[in-house]
Amino acid sequence: MQNQTSPLILTFGLSDPLGATGIQSDLAAFGALGCHGLSVTTGLLIGDSARVEDVQEIDADWMVDQARLLLEDMPVAAFKVGALANIEQASAIAEIVSDYPDLPLILDPFLSSLPDSGLDDDDMLVAIRQILVPQATVLLLSQVELARMAETWREGGGDMVDTDVAELTGTGCGYVLVTCTGASGSGGQALRANTLYDGDGVATQFDWRHLPGPFVGAGSTMSGALAAFVALGHEVPEAARLAQEYTAGALAHAQRFGMGKLVPNKFFGHTFHGTAS
Repeated sequence: MQNQTSPLILTFGLSDPLGATGIQSDLAAFGALGCHGLSVTTGLLIGDSARVEDVQEIDADWMVDQARLLLEDMPVAAFKVGALANIEQASAIAEIVSDYPDLPLILDPFLSSLPDSGLDDDDMLVAIRQILVPQATVLLLSQVELARMAETWREGGGDMVDTDVAELTGTGCGYVLVTCTGASGSGGQALRANTLYDGDGVATQFDWRHLPGPFVGAGSTMSGALAAFVALGHEVPEAARLAQEYTAGALAHAQRFGMGKLVPNKFFGHTFHGTAS
């Protein structure tokens, strides 16, 4: 007899011993928002609250075996794909999610806590763009990450956010959420903006109060929350708004566990339960 009531989300990502990023961050956000997380590890981070020193890659075949076993055993409401360790993993995950085209895929492939943020390898960037982005319901990346990815298909720099996003949505990606797209403020209050794009251009923009930090895991908190709200049945624009509200709360109540950066508090007391009406 099946008695599972919480939406299940399968997340692929790095294992963070601090619990601030990667699959540990996802599992905490999923649980706080009324979902249950299933995890497939792509690599093991070696680090603390100040920095990541190294990554131990997980064999792609092992990763595939674990994912397939889970997917054959239980129904999944959404996929979340985080940072990957190599192209073989990207190819394997792309093949897995292609077997479930009706399930939403939240793609957040860059991790700012890594020494190179996952942006140094052109071949990896091309693989992500060609085989994962077209399957994504939402792709999350910062303006800097967007510009770096765009270098794989165009020459020259400059502020070309709208054009670069159009290149990605043109591949089939449903939405692109670009973080830190602007700064404004009044009364001495610094604001940041996250902009959600669809195939027609800007769908909506969310302003939020800039907090001094420094934080580790803010982006992972945002993408994990977005995956949870989509799994709960919210449409992407509303899910993005709720995810930003949740992330702002987690950052406002962040905790310092060691001598390094602040860790977002996923269980800060707000009530974010229930499914979309």
